[in-house]
Amino acid sequence: MQPWGVAVVIVAVVVAVLAVVISIIANVNYKKEVDSKIGNADEKARSIIDEALKNAEAKKREALLEVKEESIKAKNDLDREIKERRNEVSRSERRIQQKEENIDKKTEAIEKKEASLSAKEEKINRQMEEVSKLNEQRIQELERISGLTSEQAKEHLLKAVEENTRHEMAVMIKEMDARAKEEADKHAKEYIVNAIQRCAADHVSETTISVVQLPSDEMKGRIIGREGRNIRTLETMTGVELIIDDTPEAVVLSAFDPVRREIARLALEKLIVDGRIHPARIEEMVEKAKKEVENTMKEEGENALLEVGIHNIHPEIVKLLGRLKYRTSFGQNALKHSLEVAHLSGLLAAELGLDVKTAKRAGLIHDIGKAIDHEVEGSHVQLGVEICKKYKESPIVINAVEAHHGDVEPTSLIACLVQAADAISAARPGARRETLEKYTTRLSQLEEITNSFKGVEKAFAIQAGREVRVMVVPEQVQDPDMILLARDISKRIEDEVQYPGQIKVSVIRESRATDYAK
Repeated sequence: MQPWGVAVVIVAVVVAVLAVVISIIANVNYKKEVDSKIGNADEKARSIIDEALKNAEAKKREALLEVKEESIKAKNDLDREIKERRNEVSRSERRIQQKEENIDKKTEAIEKKEASLSAKEEKINRQMEEVSKLNEQRIQELERISGLTSEQAKEHLLKAVEENTRHEMAVMIKEMDARAKEEADKHAKEYIVNAIQRCAADHVSETTISVVQLPSDEMKGRIIGREGRNIRTLETMTGVELIIDDTPEAVVLSAFDPVRREIARLALEKLIVDGRIHPARIEEMVEKAKKEVENTMKEEGENALLEVGIHNIHPEIVKLLGRLKYRTSFGQNALKHSLEVAHLSGLLAAELGLDVKTAKRAGLIHDIGKAIDHEVEGSHVQLGVEICKKYKESPIVINAVEAHHGDVEPTSLIACLVQAADAISAARPGARRETLEKYTTRLSQLEEITNSFKGVEKAFAIQAGREVRVMVVPEQVQDPDMILLARDISKRIEDEVQYPGQIKVSVIRESRATDYAK
């Protein structure tokens, strides 16, 4: 090997040794620096822990002080409350002791009074015995002087008094009877007049037809439809007869059932406004009209309950009440009539001190049977009773419904009030109307019934059929028989004649003496 090559190797080895030495020295210095930093961190951690322990100890002492203060305060409050309670108990004990002392004093006073009363009672008993002995002696002396026994004297005295007072008693009884009748009539008139004045209900008269106005006469052809299919569909769906005649711009709906007539009227008005008139559209409009009428009936029934102030009525009865809106009797709206009867019954019940709500309830549903008498056989009274029994109405209400036309005897004063209110509402001027034919027929029937009785000379129906005056033959009908004759005529009129309100039967007997001056 060349000498310079050896030198290069030696230099390389020296450099490597120096690098190793330098790295070892650097590692030692880094370790010392790291150890120094770790030592500083440990010291800081210990100082932080010591500080935290000191703070915790301070807060602990503060918390203990606060707890001690709260406990001392609570103890003081408790002691103060206990002291107040003890004072209150002491005061109560003193009051009780005073009351016991007062009671003892009153008891002693009562015992003294009882002793005094017993002494007085004994003294009075002794005096009564003395009086009775004196009275016996007086009676014996009177019997000796008069020559009559006490029984004979008593009988003679009673007979004289009876003879003297018999006429006076008869006069007094007659006067009292007349006064009682006058007072009863006066109060009854006042009650009825006050009830009528305070009940102001409007009435709407309806008939069995409804008129629908048309925008033009061309609409009549569209309502009839091709080969009459539209009008047939409408009549079939509603059960109402459509009368299309020469009346300008009008169609007449005729039906005995007012609900069906109202459905037909609403459906036809909707079709006229819509303009599309064909069988499918007619069916759709009729269904809508039915729902609208049902909602209207429900609303009217609820409004009637609100107006009268009655609650807890079965929903089906509410619907039937609303149905009365479309029902009329002699031109009088049935729902308005029922409302008026309810108000009148309530007012009369208030005057007499009876249950106002029960009277109003009975008056409101007394004609409920009229809501279905077009659909179910039977009188509206029977149907109304069945409805009330079905929906669990009270016996008083059921009897009022059953007795409001005299079919049965009323069992309560409320039933009598409903009878009176129904008669007032039906008989007042303008409430009801009849056709001329029915009116004349009823008058003729009244006169025929009255003339059929034996002893009747003439009979006249007057005051629009509200009164029948009967002239009897004096030789055949005596005064006592007049009352029976009037009752028989009234009974037969009730059985055979239909009429609103009531009819007065007056029997007149005249005795005439005739002579001639010659």
